[in-house]
Amino acid sequence: MAKYLVQGGGPLSGEVQISGAKNAVLPLMAASLLAEEKCQITDVPRLLDVDVMCEILDSLGGKIERTAPGELVLDMSAIDKPVAEYELASRMRASFLVMGPLLARKGYAKVYMPGGCTIGARPVDLHLKGFEALGAEIIAKDDYVEATAGPDGLKGASVYLDFPSVGATENIMMAAVLAHGTTYIENAAEEPEIVDLANFLNKMGASIKGAGTDLVKIEGVKTLHGAHHTVIPDRIETGTFMLAAAITRGEILIHNIVPDHVRPIAAKLRECGVTVELADEGLYVNGGDRPLVATDIKTLPYPGFPTDIQSPFMSFLTTVNGASRVIETVFENRFMHVAELNRMGANIRIEGHRAFVQGGKKLRGSRVMATDLRAGAALVLAGLAAEGTTEVSEIYHIERGYEDFVGKFRALGANILRVED
Repeated sequence: MAKYLVQGGGPLSGEVQISGAKNAVLPLMAASLLAEEKCQITDVPRLLDVDVMCEILDSLGGKIERTAPGELVLDMSAIDKPVAEYELASRMRASFLVMGPLLARKGYAKVYMPGGCTIGARPVDLHLKGFEALGAEIIAKDDYVEATAGPDGLKGASVYLDFPSVGATENIMMAAVLAHGTTYIENAAEEPEIVDLANFLNKMGASIKGAGTDLVKIEGVKTLHGAHHTVIPDRIETGTFMLAAAITRGEILIHNIVPDHVRPIAAKLRECGVTVELADEGLYVNGGDRPLVATDIKTLPYPGFPTDIQSPFMSFLTTVNGASRVIETVFENRFMHVAELNRMGANIRIEGHRAFVQGGKKLRGSRVMATDLRAGAALVLAGLAAEGTTEVSEIYHIERGYEDFVGKFRALGANILRVED
């Protein structure tokens, strides 16, 4: 198994280019199942999760070509097997996103229950509620779900989501684009990735309005054609490098960003005393030009503070003098990194969905384990601020979601190596 060796040192400095967003490209790839012509997606990050989605689409009868670095051409015109098998679906949560497009295009879908990071239950009941509202018959077993449209296909309906789930919003939206009539998704998720998916679908001939608000309106159409689309920048990767500058007291210029997408992260860093400024070339972050202070964060659906940045931000808070409180409201198991940070000398106490951080202690290098994707990034950041060497294992989690992770950090001056154990 591979691992990272991270040597704590001085401040990071330099420039970094943000890749296309993992959480955007996976639903875009799933959406290509709806088209009867080829689709082209550019700025595709080279990630393990992207590779798994390529395997899933290939298993369904699709053809995927990497025509250039960061470019995929997806031909789903001849899909003939609307079943996402267990050995593939179990490797990634986003595998369930193929159900909506398959149901809409083929009238039937069978998807084995998805896997991914163990940060919470993340049930698919809201997805299924939406499919049922559109007229699908659902058979849910312990390890798979089958959905069958009626003889006349799916029909538009109003769907209210009890929680603004990103995945459910995406899946229902993809199912509804070929349904007869109009569909409304109420209390829809508002994340930028939802807007990116809607923009792609509209390029393919769909009629979607309101994406990025809590009410999405979809007018069903008969068919969708091919389209070309560029993936939005990864706001979570952007936030990770913002925190890399902050935790090492360095300065980094970050290219290929959408400022609005990282506004809550920037606001909280500024509360701590970190300089975050928008420049012509990108986003400039400096964590070393003034004393830093503690702050509190609370994760919320977009446009609130993103849950995916909670663990990296907590690593930063361990290095800031004062007491901080972190409240997690999105996923129930997203404090698994706390034990690993405490192993490095942090002082963090958990009470339910709250974590209390007494910052200011110098972290020390230790052997730690990445329990999920963002926890892994948090431990690397902690290692960059620690004394001595930090050994991070289970790094496949990290490589699921960050393109050229080691290379980008080394270009900023980080002493980090990827080694085979």
